Amino acid sequence: MRNAIRWLSTLLVVMLAGAAQAQTAIKFALDWRWEGPAAPFTVALDRGYFKAEGLDVTIDTGSGSVEGINRVASGTYQMAFADINSLIRFRDKPENAAVKAVMMVYDAPAFAIVSLKKNGITRPRDLEGKVLGAPAPDGAYAQWPAFVAANKIDASKVKIENIGFPVREPMLAQGKVDAITGFWFSSFINLKANGVPHDDIVVLLMSEHGLALYGNAILVNPDFAKSNPAAVRAFLRAFVKAVQDTIRDPESAVKGVVKRNPTVQEASELERLKMSLAKNYITADVRKNGIGDVDVGRLARSIEQIAISFKFTGKPPAPADVWTAEFLPPRDQRLLPK
Repeated sequence: MRNAIRWLSTLLVVMLAGAAQAQTAIKFALDWRWEGPAAPFTVALDRGYFKAEGLDVTIDTGSGSVEGINRVASGTYQMAFADINSLIRFRDKPENAAVKAVMMVYDAPAFAIVSLKKNGITRPRDLEGKVLGAPAPDGAYAQWPAFVAANKIDASKVKIENIGFPVREPMLAQGKVDAITGFWFSSFINLKANGVPHDDIVVLLMSEHGLALYGNAILVNPDFAKSNPAAVRAFLRAFVKAVQDTIRDPESAVKGVVKRNPTVQEASELERLKMSLAKNYITADVRKNGIGDVDVGRLARSIEQIAISFKFTGKPPAPADVWTAEFLPPRDQRLLPK
């Protein structure tokens, strides 16, 4: 009997060791710190969705939507959450790694012009004669020339003031600039934190004013995708499930963010999450086609608009250079929860 017990114990240890070895490790890079819109990533971690797919996922915060591209391109991280428009510009150089987006998360980008009611900016052309505060590396500001072209703004009549990220919303609240560029849900919450009433904030979403651009997507290192296609598919299956959970119950989902970032307030992050779900995660296209896919024609148009803001060294990348749907779960598994 003792021998049998020892044998069973040894077998159990071997089986557990084998299960541990079967877990595929993935280092994932966020675009920013833990805030409300990143809640689905915490849901996938905390509810064991990655682990159930045979993945050992670690997620690190970032300092901007370009950093993740470089992390994945270098192979330091296998996957990342980053701006597809920045990826399009990155792929302009043939020597850069052939990083691709494999799942669209922000079907509409968070890029916006944000102002206050007292400044009288209710449409894009109202920016003429005003001062626009814009951090030079800001993702929204990178789209300014395309936004100008789409809305027939006389850019010579708009004064651009280069300001830092930390002072962007305070300067608008203090009247030192008339409008700012930024991710709308972040600027909105930050302005409220600076004492600006909810009803006094004006948001002009670039996606609602002429730009066909997509937003942040999940990217994968090309070598990892080639050698571990099943792991990439597994990651996306788990993440889609987490997004669906987040849509069903954002109040529960946001708690994972607060747990990881003690500097934030749960109420503010819940508001930020709900804002991103309403305008960035969920669009008419997502309601129709499910989470994660893109319209290739729209992606092509977005590349044409990026060419207004960015001088490509040669022929702009084609949609197939920056996007593949080969790892996505079937459409019926990606539909929004009812």
